[in-house]
Amino acid sequence: METEQRRTRRVPRSALYPVITAGCLLLSCATGWSNVLLLVAGRVIPSWAMSAALLLVSLVLMGVTAVRRRSEDERKTGRRVALPLFLRGLAVVVAVLGSVFGVLGDIGAEYHVLHPTGPHGCRAVVRETSFLLVGGGDVYAVGRTGIAWRPAGSWRVDDAYRPIAKGTYELEWGPESGTLELRGSTTDPVMDGVHGVDCD
Repeated sequence: METEQRRTRRVPRSALYPVITAGCLLLSCATGWSNVLLLVAGRVIPSWAMSAALLLVSLVLMGVTAVRRRSEDERKTGRRVALPLFLRGLAVVVAVLGSVFGVLGDIGAEYHVLHPTGPHGCRAVVRETSFLLVGGGDVYAVGRTGIAWRPAGSWRVDDAYRPIAKGTYELEWGPESGTLELRGSTTDPVMDGVHGVDCD
C-alpha cells in the first residue's frame, strides 16, 4: 500500500523538463544581454557563448518534452509548469538576439588571461577591442568560481592601440588585491589606465 502511494506521489521525469527548459531560457536571456564572463581551465567563455549554449540546451529539452509527452497525465503536468507558448517564443527571440549582438560586438576582440595569479586564486582577464581608430578594453576580476559578473574597469586608447597585446602593462598583486597599470605609446596614451583587480 505504501509503495503504491509513493509511486503515485513521484513526479514523472518529463514533468521536470519544462521547469529546466524555462530556467535555461531565462538564464540564456540574462547572460546574452550582460557582461558576465566565465573562465574554465584557462579558457575564456564570453556571455554570448554561454547564452547560446543555454539556448541550445533549452531547445533540446523542448524537443525531448514534446516526444515524451504522450499520456494525458503528463500533458496536464507539463502545462502547469511550462512557460506559455508565447512567452517561450519571446524568450527564444530575446536569447537569440542577445547572442547575435554579443557575437557582433566581439568581432575582433581578444581575451587575455594575465599572469601571475593573485591571492586566493584571483585572476585578471582582459578583453581588448578596436574599431577604426578607437581602441578599448575591459579588465575582469575572476575568482575561484571562474565567474566575473561585470568588468572591474574599462579604458580607451586612440589609433586602436592594444596595450595588453603590445605588452605595455604591469600587473602587481598585494596581499588581498591587485593593480593593473596600462601604458600606451607616446602618441597613443591610455585614458583611465590604472585599475584595481579585486575578487572579493
